[in-house]
Amino acid sequence: MEAWKEKLPLILTELYGIVFRLGGTISGEHGIGSKRASYLPIVMSPELIALQKRIKQLFDPLNILNPGKIFP
Repeated sequence: MEAWKEKLPLILTELYGIVFRLGGTISGEHGIGSKRASYLPIVMSPELIALQKRIKQLFDPLNILNPGKIFP
């Protein structure tokens, strides 16, 4: 199990890269959860991530809606 935990991030990084190159995304209809947040840069530019953070701040300035889930 320990070996699997060590290899999983590398596997997911490669998988999400392939999915992105094929035109897909790492998100489904439920969006990105905290487990996939670190993989966002594989499929989104830094500018797009920053834009999403600003939109979140605009609509949730007190950070009460899912605090820390994607954008801490």
